[in-house]
Amino acid sequence: MPSGRVISGLVGVLALLLLAPLAPAGASVERTVSRSAASYGRAAFVTTNAQRVKYDRVRLGHHACLQRFAARQAQRMATQKKMFHQDLAPIQKACNVGWVGENVAMGYPSGRAVVRQGWMKSAGHRANILNRKFRLMGLAARKGANGYWYAAQVFGRKNG
Repeated sequence: MPSGRVISGLVGVLALLLLAPLAPAGASVERTVSRSAASYGRAAFVTTNAQRVKYDRVRLGHHACLQRFAARQAQRMATQKKMFHQDLAPIQKACNVGWVGENVAMGYPSGRAVVRQGWMKSAGHRANILNRKFRLMGLAARKGANGYWYAAQVFGRKNG
């Protein structure tokens, strides 16, 4: 398997972004997640929180709405066999978060590897993982037909 590649993560943005439409009606999200995809996601979630604790940050809690957006993004990337960021403004509105950020990656063989060898070794992704403003996270991975794993990590903090 090739070494993983990541693209620059987006650091938290203010809630005053212009809102863009959600995915078209009829866009489907994978309903049944394979055991390996769920295991990959859990390992990445645990490893992310271990890194936060190591750097004296609070653990991030799981957030169902952020999880849905992470799963949708991971599936889109796997289907299209490429990495890209999603528009964060719809996430802010749908999930009622004032701060939001995202990390995406492809090609890492495990959830632990994507965090330790990918995101933590990239300044922008590391900044998202260690951002003190974030309190919530959704994280998902899907395997593409090309055999590569695609991962999406969505961070947030509730308004108020």
